[in-house]
Amino acid sequence: MKRVRANGRGSVFTPRDFLDIAARAAVDQALSRLAKSGQLRRLARGLYDFPKLHPKLGPLSPAPDDVAQALARETGSHLQIDGARAANALGLSTQVAAQSSWLTDGPSRRVVLGKRVVDLRHASPKHLIAPGSPAGTVVQALRHVGASRAADVAQVAARTLSDGDKRILSKSAAQAPAWMRATLLSIAGHGLGDLRG
Repeated sequence: MKRVRANGRGSVFTPRDFLDIAARAAVDQALSRLAKSGQLRRLARGLYDFPKLHPKLGPLSPAPDDVAQALARETGSHLQIDGARAANALGLSTQVAAQSSWLTDGPSRRVVLGKRVVDLRHASPKHLIAPGSPAGTVVQALRHVGASRAADVAQVAARTLSDGDKRILSKSAAQAPAWMRATLLSIAGHGLGDLRG
């Protein structure tokens, strides 16, 4: 509980987060005991949280991003937000999905948290370019909106990405589908001309 408290209320974790201090069987037993006593909440098999408390509503649901990150840590896998959320994050779409989806190089997993769903879907490496980074978000947004809106993505990304993220984009461009490479290199600052036309 000392480590859980140090992470604060709202933190989500799996047994793997504690394997540096005890064996798996002991960790499973301790987490189970803490959940039964009400100190922790069991969200799903092998998934727990230290819920934030609202004075009137009681324990609040964990943030979907925190749930996804915990699931990824458990399997040692990478995460990438899906295209619709990436486009929304860049301000290219106002659609907000009821389901929170990520692509992963780990196993697929779905966790239902009341009315919310956290969905991790296994994807091939070509769909996980620069996972978890702002550069990866740009690739996903571009994949989602398509070639017809590539100039919109380029405009937003060129303005918002750091120099480091632009370098990541430049290095990752070769992994991307052919139709998107010129846009990615343009965002990265390789001067491939004006893409607005």
